[in-house]
Amino acid sequence: VLAEVIKAFGAPENAQRMDEARENACNDMGKMLQFLLPVATQIQQDVIKAYGFSNDGEGVLKFARLIKSYESQDPEIASMSGKLKAMFLPPMTLPPHGAGTGGVAAS
Repeated sequence: VLAEVIKAFGAPENAQRMDEARENACNDMGKMLQFLLPVATQIQQDVIKAYGFSNDGEGVLKFARLIKSYESQDPEIASMSGKLKAMFLPPMTLPPHGAGTGGVAAS
């Protein structure tokens, strides 16, 4: 099921929907939730409903929890889960080490 969900994100019409949502979000986390997450949820719903998950946000959450429970047991599932998340979650960047800590720069 996870492989089918990933494949669905790669379908031309879904890729275009995701690109448009990304453009609307402009890397703003609040806008990501507003524009990108609903599109990503809909794409997942379209696939997982054929496997007995409810066709709503709760079905997607149950699917996500199920995947999470298998990540530690199966490296392939963990890898695919990472790919799926990367499709609709922005990359998390850490601030530079020591930034904003009030430390004194060495000279």
